[in-house]
Amino acid sequence: MITRRLGQPLVIAEVLAGIVLGPSLLGWLWPEAAVALFPAQSMPVLQMLAQVGLVLFMFLVGLEFDARLLKGHARSSVIISHTSIVVPFALGAVAGWWLYEGYAEEGVSYLSFVLFLGVAMSITAFPVLARILSERHLLGSRVGAITMACAAVDDVTAWCILAFVVAVARAQGLQQALWTTLMALVFITVMLKLMRPFLERLGERVASREGLTSALVVLVLLLLFISSTVTEMIGIHALFGAFLFGAILPKSGRLAEMLIEKLETVAVLLLLPLFFAYSGLRTEIGLLNSTQDWMVALALIGVASLGKFGGSTLAARLTGMRWREASALGILMNTRGLMELIVLNIGLDLGVISPTVFTMMVIMALVTTVATTPILALVYPDRELARDRLRDGRAAEEEAPAPVTAMVCISNSDRGVALATLAGTLLARQNAHIYALHLREPSDSPSAMLRKDTDTEDGPLGPFLRRMGKQNLDVRPLSFVSSEPAADICRTARAKRASMVLLGAHKPLLLESSLDGTVSEVIEQAPGTVGVLIDHGLERIQRVLVACAGDPGDREAVRLAARLCSAPNARLSLLYIRPPRRAADAEVPAELLELAGPEAEVKAVVHPSPATAALAESRLGYDLVVIGKHDVWGLSGGRFGLRRHMLAESPASLLVIAGAPAAADAAQEAVPQPPAAQTL
Repeated sequence: MITRRLGQPLVIAEVLAGIVLGPSLLGWLWPEAAVALFPAQSMPVLQMLAQVGLVLFMFLVGLEFDARLLKGHARSSVIISHTSIVVPFALGAVAGWWLYEGYAEEGVSYLSFVLFLGVAMSITAFPVLARILSERHLLGSRVGAITMACAAVDDVTAWCILAFVVAVARAQGLQQALWTTLMALVFITVMLKLMRPFLERLGERVASREGLTSALVVLVLLLLFISSTVTEMIGIHALFGAFLFGAILPKSGRLAEMLIEKLETVAVLLLLPLFFAYSGLRTEIGLLNSTQDWMVALALIGVASLGKFGGSTLAARLTGMRWREASALGILMNTRGLMELIVLNIGLDLGVISPTVFTMMVIMALVTTVATTPILALVYPDRELARDRLRDGRAAEEEAPAPVTAMVCISNSDRGVALATLAGTLLARQNAHIYALHLREPSDSPSAMLRKDTDTEDGPLGPFLRRMGKQNLDVRPLSFVSSEPAADICRTARAKRASMVLLGAHKPLLLESSLDGTVSEVIEQAPGTVGVLIDHGLERIQRVLVACAGDPGDREAVRLAARLCSAPNARLSLLYIRPPRRAADAEVPAELLELAGPEAEVKAVVHPSPATAALAESRLGYDLVVIGKHDVWGLSGGRFGLRRHMLAESPASLLVIAGAPAAADAAQEAVPQPPAAQTL
């Protein structure tokens, strides 16, 4: 929670938690507790479960590798990614030459140590990178697209180099190293020529969720572990086999997507944290017990950043990117995170690096990952993203604004039908532009960052889009990951010149307000009128009650209620409520009567509690009750008590209107800001 508030990926919290539980803190402050939590006899079991989790995770990372990421960016991606490996690899090898005498374990060959440090400097964390890009709304931008393509190529290249380095480290001589390399090439050829066609035919049989049977999942897992076992026997590590098996699995059908859904919960949420705990137990910051050790650690951070950032930035600039774009790409490619920890653990298991060097490199991985988000915000702020989108044609649409532009925010599929009923009735007879916005919560699973909800029929937008399609209304879906839903809703509304924002709210509980939190922030910040629907089963709109209590917001509520009742079979009732102390003013204002129209049924009552009077009237068979946002209805935050919830207990659905026509008009005339959303 703390790291997420600081804008950091969850991997940082998981790594820090592992270090805290290890000898660096808990083992130092309270050794007895550390021994009780992690007794020596439990370490082999912990290591085994961590390895199983890593095999599944690397399979998922392989599934995320899609050659279609390179479409349109193949040349620049290959140049940048290979430069971002060659330069840090060379600098890492130089650092290995410098550190060998003082920090290499006894018996470790010079070549193995130097090559491994070069590989460790070359890694980019593909899953963490995807998370950062999605939260910064960069996945659909030019910088984001090229970065993801570079990271994908980087991943494949780096793991191939790592396989060779592991073979060299395990080999007893040059002849055995060459034999291991030859066997690895044979294995890769078999996987590409024989296994991939078999998996493609297997994927063709899985056209639906029901097609992915338990037997098929077991078969895939069996092949996965066979692939991992073979690469382990060859001498290039089991994780390479898991990654390659995931990479060759077909991405065009539903097989990869459904396997991700089946496996990532177990791999990412259950087994992977055990790997972080295991890594933390092997990280002992106390080993850096001299000024020289800490200076070496700082030097490694500098070498790693110079190689990755410098190489990527210069290569990106040479391929035609602006300096600011190239710098942003270099900062992103310097993200290491979990992938670096996996590589370091391999090196420690092989005995290539010492526990001291392992600790130094873990610190380097943490620092480079933590630094990515804040430095990226300085180098590539939102205005640069706007310029990028405008140049690439992904800014707000150029066509003339419609008389009404509405944006409907849908959090889950359960609210889609009710919001479609409301939006369809409200906008059916107007030349309206309608946007359906779904914000996805940030997720630390590797697949969720790249999933773009293009399958709208099955996603949260599906029920809304199908219902609007039956009314022959054209809706443009928008979807992206958001860690600031209220701010992103308002930014997108400005970008699309939306004069109206419609969203749903939960039915209030005893001591919490329906209009608090995200809804309240949207009401305060949105550029135009905001309608908040508290749904009690809205399927049609034929009888509408608009309740007024002498507030300036009544005018907008009546105006929208009259628009809802413009259909031939719809009827509007206007309830005007005055407290006893103002009974003399109980006559309905002429302005409201004019907005309601001559066919509206009008009632004027005097009552000490407007909410109670409106609640009693709502029980007379209305489909929808419309009110302006006002304290008298008891739906705004700041007070406790039952009165605030009386209208929410209405059998009819409730539509709360906030804003004024002037605000909506201003929103239509405002110069749009570039969209924060990613258009599907």
